[in-house]
Amino acid sequence: MIGGRESLAEHFNAALRSGVLHLAAHSHHPWPDVTREAHLRAWDVAARDLDGKWATVLETELPQARRHVAGRLGLSDADEIAFAQNTHELLLRICSALPMPMRVLTTDAEFHSATRQLDRWAEAGLALVERVPAEPLHTFPERFVDAMGPEHDLILFSHVFYSSGYAVPDVAQIVSAVPDERTFVVVDGYHAFMALPTSVTPIQDRAFYLAGGYKYAMAGEGVCFVNAPPGYAQRPVNTGWFAAFDHLADSPGTGSRGVTYARGGQRLAGSTFDPSGLFRFNAVQRWLDDLGVGVAEIHGHVSGLQDRVLAGLVQQPGILAGAELIPAAGCDRGHFLTYRTPAAGQIARTLAERGVLVDHRADRLRLGLGVYHDEEDVDRLIKEFGRV
Repeated sequence: MIGGRESLAEHFNAALRSGVLHLAAHSHHPWPDVTREAHLRAWDVAARDLDGKWATVLETELPQARRHVAGRLGLSDADEIAFAQNTHELLLRICSALPMPMRVLTTDAEFHSATRQLDRWAEAGLALVERVPAEPLHTFPERFVDAMGPEHDLILFSHVFYSSGYAVPDVAQIVSAVPDERTFVVVDGYHAFMALPTSVTPIQDRAFYLAGGYKYAMAGEGVCFVNAPPGYAQRPVNTGWFAAFDHLADSPGTGSRGVTYARGGQRLAGSTFDPSGLFRFNAVQRWLDDLGVGVAEIHGHVSGLQDRVLAGLVQQPGILAGAELIPAAGCDRGHFLTYRTPAAGQIARTLAERGVLVDHRADRLRLGLGVYHDEEDVDRLIKEFGRV
């Protein structure tokens, strides 16, 4: 149950009308119907106001989006939040404030965007990258902390690993263990935001927390954000004109003071962007508030469905017989179940032919559940596994 209903599927009529059982919310979350009106409003504002649309975007939609993020994450200062088209853009900007070559400590379970960029920096001699294996998962926090040293310029890890769903049990404990206060700490929270009840309060003045709207925030592309702790990345080399938007009328150039930056998180802003994601994000947040549905309610609903899947597959494993659940049952996890099996790709293709959409990463089959699922959906999934 969620918000007094079996699910919120009635609010996803456009996205779910095909009849396909969508179990990839962790990869691309369907958009609720309220996002259509919001998207059209962004068009209407742009068509009506032309360049004047930025007054609406920067004075209404952006501050509102910041307040929503701050409320969901328990941040005390919404002005320390910066938005961008994607988290990769924000990561580039943060790292541009570090000396090169930078020494990086990370994991072997980070998303492709960060992994690829770090590898390319290493190839170019701009980074020395040390990776701590994520597995065995139950010892990850201790091993990661043990690997930290004052020589690291950047420490980067995920709140929830995209490849397994493993949720780091105490992010704040890891952040507090960083031995040098000058070290930048970046936490990739994309698979946690709007899925796991999360308070960033303990680390808001120490770590960059990255996330966005594409997944559990249900708002689509182009609306990512970071909490920018005061005192870190104050003058990123990778910078855009929106990072000094407040000063444009005063000084078209750099002047004697050099390149100026906005206060707060806006110092990490880029340049002209498509603002429609902000409209969609705010619409989703208002919709959930109107329903009285918070992250705790969302997590409770999905956790209950996950338990039903696990119990059902034990009785009727079908093609998952012999597959390994990672992390094991009873561990903290995000909103998808991951099974390790060499047949992951074939299973995903076979289920797709039967109208059940799941996804896989190499030998890992991932089953994502969301607010639009109910017990009947879970029972259908279990039956399909048993039939194949």
